[in-house]
Amino acid sequence: MFGVTRRDAAAGSGDGARAAVGMKPIQVLVVDDSAAVREALSQIINDEADMQVMATAADPFRAAAALKTAVPDVITLDVEMPQMDGLTFLRRLMAQHPIPVVMCSSLVEPNSPTLHAALSAGAVDVICKPKMGLRGFLEESKIAIGDAIRGAAQARPQRALRTARPVADTARQAAPAPTRGAMLKTTDKVVAIGASTGGTEALRTVLEQMPPDCPPIAIVQHMPAEFTCAFAQRLDELCAISVREASDGDRLLRGQALIAPGSRHMMVMRRGAQYGVEVRDGPLVSRHRPSVDVLFRSVARSAGANAVGIIMTGMGDDGATGLGEMRSAGAETLGQNEESSVVYGMPRAAFERGAVGQQVGLQAIPGAILKLADGR
Repeated sequence: MFGVTRRDAAAGSGDGARAAVGMKPIQVLVVDDSAAVREALSQIINDEADMQVMATAADPFRAAAALKTAVPDVITLDVEMPQMDGLTFLRRLMAQHPIPVVMCSSLVEPNSPTLHAALSAGAVDVICKPKMGLRGFLEESKIAIGDAIRGAAQARPQRALRTARPVADTARQAAPAPTRGAMLKTTDKVVAIGASTGGTEALRTVLEQMPPDCPPIAIVQHMPAEFTCAFAQRLDELCAISVREASDGDRLLRGQALIAPGSRHMMVMRRGAQYGVEVRDGPLVSRHRPSVDVLFRSVARSAGANAVGIIMTGMGDDGATGLGEMRSAGAETLGQNEESSVVYGMPRAAFERGAVGQQVGLQAIPGAILKLADGR
């Protein structure tokens, strides 16, 4: 279906500084059956100095025709379109010639099957369009749209990783719902994970391999507020451990992962012999709320050497400073390697600052966590 040209080797490797250093702007293909959406997105994209619309298409077949002429750095893709839906197009694209895709649709609502299908099929990011007031929404969301495209431009799309899940499947058979609660014991070890672009599927890969008695895990995943609860619920259904959105005052327990709620910071605090979390409002830190730096710094203060920090795929440098503080406090620190990262931004920044003790591939992270935290 896709007779695409060879991609420019430099394409997709820059960020908002591209124009300042004379780099080629991020080339974007906008695919949407609505002429109004194509016009609004094109205006938003072309107003940014570091990106421009290469072409627009009203359906996947016209998009495929455009790809025969030139290959974009990023595609924005609707779901509901004539002749072929966006998810089918996405799957075929990822199978034949992976290009970073940002899904932009009213169907990618929190916990919707379409959202999960898009992420599983290889979408780098999603923008949930409202069913009403669309043009105004797009104009108000120009910063989020620009950041999503910049993050996607740095991504190296790959087929969704599907683990064999022998650990999770066995654990579920051995530990049905009533038994899972019995596994929640206190511990002196804390695992802190930070992720951004590409992190939703990467976190699934890691948490699916955690046994029901794994060390307590605190997670910051850059994600809008309306998505984190649904994301936690989805992981809870897939994993042997308990996964949920954190609330202020929650304890950190074995067999459980707490995910910071969107738009709120999460900090780990020591309470006697136990650990818990505080969830707080506050300004953006490292351009984000929740911020990985806020989580990691709190773990450095509260847990010191009794912690393991992992920084995973994502754009920017959030978490690099905090992971450095964790390492200075004696914690073991891991960084996802470049080969397995969708966007090797956050792990790179942490590694270059000396905050990463060891770089490992995505599939090796679960075993490393258990070895470093529990000596397994």
